[in-house]
Amino acid sequence: MIDPLLDKANGGSTTRSWREDKWDDVAALGSLSEDDLDYEPPSFRQFSKIAVAAVAVVTVLLLAMGAVGLWYLHQVNPSGGGAVAITFTVNEGDTVASVSERLLTEDLITNARVFRWYVARKGGIELVPGYYQIIPHDHFGNIRKRLATPPSDTFTKVTFPEGFTLRQFADRLAANAPQISVDRFNEATVLGELRSKFQPDGQNSLEGLLFPDTYQISGNDTEETVLQRMIALMERVGRQELLANSNATVGVPPYKALIIASLIEREAKVGEDRAKISRVIHNRLAAGMKLQIDATLYYGAVEGTPFTELKALDTPYNTYLYKGLPPTPIAAPGRASIQAALHPAPNPPASDPICKDTPKPCRYLFYVLANSDGGHVFAATLAQHERNVEKAREAGLLP
Repeated sequence: MIDPLLDKANGGSTTRSWREDKWDDVAALGSLSEDDLDYEPPSFRQFSKIAVAAVAVVTVLLLAMGAVGLWYLHQVNPSGGGAVAITFTVNEGDTVASVSERLLTEDLITNARVFRWYVARKGGIELVPGYYQIIPHDHFGNIRKRLATPPSDTFTKVTFPEGFTLRQFADRLAANAPQISVDRFNEATVLGELRSKFQPDGQNSLEGLLFPDTYQISGNDTEETVLQRMIALMERVGRQELLANSNATVGVPPYKALIIASLIEREAKVGEDRAKISRVIHNRLAAGMKLQIDATLYYGAVEGTPFTELKALDTPYNTYLYKGLPPTPIAAPGRASIQAALHPAPNPPASDPICKDTPKPCRYLFYVLANSDGGHVFAATLAQHERNVEKAREAGLLP
């Protein structure tokens, strides 16, 4: 290699001196291996291997953490859950542990241990016995929220129209409050353990003794608690309408007044007819006549049975065969029908056209449909009634 400095020892000559370098020895070069030529400092090679290993470990850890995270998210918020809520019962003495295992058994969650861990991280749950509506495989947060809300704080509005029978009450209630059993409800209405103040001795059926209204059904309600409220409301309405004085006002005890009210409820289609229908019933009872009320034939009958067959059925509710009132109400009367039963319309005055050429006193004794709105026409004699029936047939109101 040429030395860039001048060789001052040779008198300032510009000739450069040669400096020894191991690469100048050609013979030595011939003895070097390929690895010697491709030389890399040992410290850098070691660092490179460690870096690759570290990256691999970190990658594996990240993948593992991602897999665990995805698994956890799937447990907490599984996919494919049903949209219809299932009734889940929390029993006295239940813990988060026992509830989580039952949630898993009933296929409402996918992992009981993760559910317990999730609940603990969110502050736990103070469990209150009762009925809860849980959507299967819902997010754990939603399930925890539902279980943390006491059943008494969850309500469903259920409306029962006037004229409903006990079986219709049961069906509608069970359809809106899944914890209610139709069979248990129907059984409780005839056992005689739940009773109304208007219920006579020896009569266990609650037919006609539940007031039709809109009720708030809570998540911890049972068949008995709902029935008690319905009975209590009918008793309250009865007190307001002075039902207990029915013997003095219309000559029948309160229970029979409710039977009359149920007949009115099922027969009257327009409000102004209620009091007149009530007068017909009271008049026929006083005269010892059969009531011959169509609505009584349908009570308890198989749906779709022809009317001619119903008239021939020998049941205590067939008022074409038997005199007097049926043994129980045939439906739940509303306030207007109770008022009509207790305050029947007066009989027609002597100046009324239907009183012409009729025996005295002139009384309402018959009625039949008169128009498509459900209004009725009333008569004092059978001849008048038969003419009204013929007109109703001609108008297509009767078969």
